[in-house]
Amino acid sequence: MSTENVNSTKTSLTETPAQTIGPFYGFALPFEKGGELVPPGSPDSITLHGTVLDGHGDPIPDALLEIWQADAKGNVVAETGSLVRDGRTFTGWGRVAVGNTGKYVFTTVNPGPTEPGKAPFIAVTVFARGLLNRLFTRVYLPEDAEALANDPVLSALEPARRKTLVAERLADGSLHWDIRLQGEDETVFLDFHGQA
Repeated sequence: MSTENVNSTKTSLTETPAQTIGPFYGFALPFEKGGELVPPGSPDSITLHGTVLDGHGDPIPDALLEIWQADAKGNVVAETGSLVRDGRTFTGWGRVAVGNTGKYVFTTVNPGPTEPGKAPFIAVTVFARGLLNRLFTRVYLPEDAEALANDPVLSALEPARRKTLVAERLADGSLHWDIRLQGEDETVFLDFHGQA
C-alpha cells in the first residue's frame, strides 16, 4: 500500500490491481508461412493441429505458439532459422498465431528420436493473454509405447497427467493435440532452471 504526504496530511492510496499489457502479437511476430516447417503436401509432411483453451474450456483467440523439433531422422537441425520460408530448408522451428477460434496448424514432419530408444517429441512454447511469462511444454508422438514409458519427463508424471503431453494420431496421419492452460486436464508445463 502506498502512502503520500499531501499538504502535511497523510493520505492512504489503494493499490491498483496488477495488469498485463498486450498481446501485440499481430504486429510483428507472426510471419508468412510461419507454421510451414515444410511446404504442405511435401513427401512425409504431417500437420500438428489443435486448439488453445482456457480454464473453462473456451478457445483463446490471441495466443501465439512456437515449436522446435528434430528432423525425421532425429537430427537437431543446425540451419539458421529464417523468417522467410524457402521451401527447401528445414530449420526445425515454426511460429503461428491461433485463429479467432483458438485453432492452430503447423505443417511439419514426424520428428525422429534424437537417440536410440528416446521418445520423439516437439518442444512447444505458448504465449497468451494473461500470461506474464511464456509457458514451455512438449508434445510426444503416440506410437512408441516403450519409449514413452521410459521418457524421463513422462515417467516423472502421474499417468493422468502424462496423457496431456501425448498427441492423438488421426486416420489421415496428422497429430491432434489441444493445449489447456488451466482447469481439468490442464497441459503439463515445464520449468527450466538455468545452472549457476
